[in-house]
Amino acid sequence: MKFVISYSCGKDSTLSLHKMIKAGHTPVGLLVMMNKNGRHSWFHDVDPSLIEDISRSLDIPLIKCVSGGDDYHLELEEGLRRAKELGAEVCVFGDIDIEEHKEWGTARCSAAGLKPFYPLWHRDREENTRELLDLGYQCVIKCVRNADLPKDMLGKVLDSGMVEFMKKKGLDVCGENGEYHTVTVGGPIFHTPVAYRCGEIADLGNTSVINITPQTF
Repeated sequence: MKFVISYSCGKDSTLSLHKMIKAGHTPVGLLVMMNKNGRHSWFHDVDPSLIEDISRSLDIPLIKCVSGGDDYHLELEEGLRRAKELGAEVCVFGDIDIEEHKEWGTARCSAAGLKPFYPLWHRDREENTRELLDLGYQCVIKCVRNADLPKDMLGKVLDSGMVEFMKKKGLDVCGENGEYHTVTVGGPIFHTPVAYRCGEIADLGNTSVINITPQTF
């Protein structure tokens, strides 16, 4: 089966992509929503050049959808139609258990004539995170919510020690409620690790974000 994935570049969408590929399905594209104003990706704030490098390392074409916000759903639907033209039958999402997110994604797929699929749906949140680490994926912490996690976690690769730290604080180790976001730069389905460098940290009040760009040699 051919599929497109709604790809945030984070750990959950990467685990969904991993599961689909290992099950024998064929990805036709990484659908990434780009912020028209800030030029980075929506929500995970990933640098566009880094996204290009990730696409090349995965050897999966990039389907960029640029949105100012109000037209987000329409631009995503247009991206899904482009994926359908490439042969996609299904759109894969990395959502786990927030029903509103699933309903929203299902509606977008319906408008574009694709079927939605959620490989992680109703799986244990901690189990997802530990499986990703056990598989050997390198997920760099891109954003933290200041009330929950320290800024010195930014730019570091997520590991079991951080998972235990979050558990002791009573946080969701999967970050599904916005405690943190990641960008995945290496692992089993990557042909080569994506070279990157960490830059400045921006404190946005509720959250802090680190700038991660491609490493140039």
